[in-house]
Amino acid sequence: MSAAHGGAARALRVPGRHGYAAEFSPYLPGRLACATAQHYGIAGCGTLLVLDQNESELRVFRSFDWNDGLFDVTWSENNEHVLVTCSGDGSLQLWDTAKAAGPLQVYREHAQEWDPAIGKSLCTFTGHESVIYSTIWSPHIPGCFASASGDQTLRIWDMKTAGVRIVVPAHQAEILSCDWCKYNENLLVTGAVDCSLRGWDLRNVRQPAFELLGHTYAIRRVKFSPFHASVLASCSYDFTVRFWNFSRPDPLLETVEHHTEFTCGLDFSLQSPTQVADCSWDETIKIYDPACLAAPA
Repeated sequence: MSAAHGGAARALRVPGRHGYAAEFSPYLPGRLACATAQHYGIAGCGTLLVLDQNESELRVFRSFDWNDGLFDVTWSENNEHVLVTCSGDGSLQLWDTAKAAGPLQVYREHAQEWDPAIGKSLCTFTGHESVIYSTIWSPHIPGCFASASGDQTLRIWDMKTAGVRIVVPAHQAEILSCDWCKYNENLLVTGAVDCSLRGWDLRNVRQPAFELLGHTYAIRRVKFSPFHASVLASCSYDFTVRFWNFSRPDPLLETVEHHTEFTCGLDFSLQSPTQVADCSWDETIKIYDPACLAAPA
């Protein structure tokens, strides 16, 4: 593994591991988790990388291997050491960064919600007619989450009823990502194979609240900023990361072109208002401060 940095940017190259997802720790400033896979996720194993940064470098704190590609990762919200990954074999893995080996547990039941103390899913939600690519809990409404699917819909679900509340025919293409605005309980964004980002106000889903165009290939992931109510970022198979302010007449704030392959993972830091991380199939993970986030949004 090799690390490089320039100015505020830090990069780590992980030979033979193609990045799929990156997420900052909600507890420890500068700690980042990255889910990776061998051979572009088509075959081979996967590695969960837990990284730390300082002013000069990005380094590996823990590295955990799994016998299939790892395609997503998220941190526990009640234990700073615990993460969950999902893999191509259909299982979920529970990891503890305080331990050098793992995983702690493996869940082989396919469901959207589970409790590690119980060991099995609490609810199973059915309704999508194709692959589900993305889910996100509402940061405002307890027990409510959204999902994005290859069936071209965005769906809002309720744990209380174990059913769907709203079905949004959001695109005429597969939807690969969705996120919930941290500042507006009614606003979500979707990113799709049609290269567009669309905002959705749940009070009126007949047409998008906004549409952002500029990517030239499928949008793999979209994230709202935790610090700016109308700022979001997207990464794409066009190798770019783009930053947007949907409240402006000219919404594109910045285009970052520092990868040479599909860019799949993207996250905003929860501690630093200007810091972003991404990862790509080019075997590199990067943490940087886009110029547009240093200026008022």
